[in-house]
Amino acid sequence: MKNLKPTLLIVDDEKSARDGLVRALKNNYCLFTAEDGTTALELLGHQQVDILLSDVRMPGMDGITLMKRALIKQPDLVCIILTAYGDVELAVEAMKQGATDFMTKPINLDTLDIVLKRVLKNKRMEQENERLRAQLDTRYGLENIIGQSASMQKVFETIRQVAQSRATVLIQGESGTGKELVAKAIHQLSPRVKAPFVAVHCAALSKNLLESELFGHEQGAFTGATERRIGRFEKSDGGSLFLDEISEIDPSVQVKILRALEERQIERVGGDHPIDLDTRLIVATNRDLEEMVKEGTFREDLFYRLYVVVINLPPLRDRKDDILLLLSHYLAFFNKENGKNIEGYTAPAVDLLCGYSWPGNVRELRNLVERMVVLSRKKVLDLSDIPASIREQTIPADMRVDGDLTLEEMEKQMIIQALEKNGGNRTKAAERLGMSRRTLHRKINRYNLI
Repeated sequence: MKNLKPTLLIVDDEKSARDGLVRALKNNYCLFTAEDGTTALELLGHQQVDILLSDVRMPGMDGITLMKRALIKQPDLVCIILTAYGDVELAVEAMKQGATDFMTKPINLDTLDIVLKRVLKNKRMEQENERLRAQLDTRYGLENIIGQSASMQKVFETIRQVAQSRATVLIQGESGTGKELVAKAIHQLSPRVKAPFVAVHCAALSKNLLESELFGHEQGAFTGATERRIGRFEKSDGGSLFLDEISEIDPSVQVKILRALEERQIERVGGDHPIDLDTRLIVATNRDLEEMVKEGTFREDLFYRLYVVVINLPPLRDRKDDILLLLSHYLAFFNKENGKNIEGYTAPAVDLLCGYSWPGNVRELRNLVERMVVLSRKKVLDLSDIPASIREQTIPADMRVDGDLTLEEMEKQMIIQALEKNGGNRTKAAERLGMSRRTLHRKINRYNLI
């Protein structure tokens, strides 16, 4: 039978310390122990571990070096470093190098129990959100939501929670962040999944046309109305109605939407009797509705009716950890679309794209990858495949390197310059290079820059 207990590896050169931790933790964890870093790494080569609990000062390999090498073997490993009082600098360095937490010795067992439960809860939440993303992928095929960053995990969690309710949802985010995908996900994960999902892009329609689209009209309601027309509210009865860019709706139409929300009834244009509806409303905007209320351009009463559950979609520049995932996803998608077999991106190309600000968000990234796949004749996309306009915006003038260097030499020189300009601070250097701290650590090891 599979062991359901979390797996924990204790590394300490003092046998009494190892034995004490084993006695304290054996009931709740599947435990492994090692007396030094070398033994620990050998074990990690064939045993999957959830948490590494390691002393920092040990003969031979110290705890920080062990942690860095362990993360290469198992990138999802949670690392907690044990330090003595007075080793504050070592603890800070451990956190910079990838430790999830640190504790001072002698260990307070109650505190250790709290820390272990917390880090395991966070890890389970990450895994749960990944399952949600996989579920969305399955339902949507290639038209899905992609994200593993902390900000997107919060979005996934909110989607899952709100989907089961009938509450109105307001999705806020810049253009290109995927607001309609979120609306579809809410519908697909809800009890309304078998009923229609109807989307209306409000900014594309004039006031009169939008009113007719939303509420329908009776025959003879206006010139040219030769027959009755069913509107989007009625078409979405039992399901979900998504109004994109609701900020662009005329105040006279806002009044009718407010009534539909308050009374769950509508009237067709030119009609004189109410029609009962059971429609779940999801709206989206790239503008600040609260500011529009202050300016008098958006009804305050409608604003508060919409402001029930709010999902804020972060711009791509604030979710750098998702860029590589998106690049890989759309490369596979457009390879299939265009009959190509491009294998990936060079490291400098990835670093440059991860450092770009993406003003057009995911939509811009998607379009760029499509362009590169269509135009490239190479097996691997490199810096030359990226438009010059993006290259010039991304690489600061003081970090540009000689054009005669190979791609690997260029990457190495950029890392050295970033480290020098940030006083060796790897966290700041990684931010400057537009990559995660873990990625920077791997590259530093690859180029022997330690």
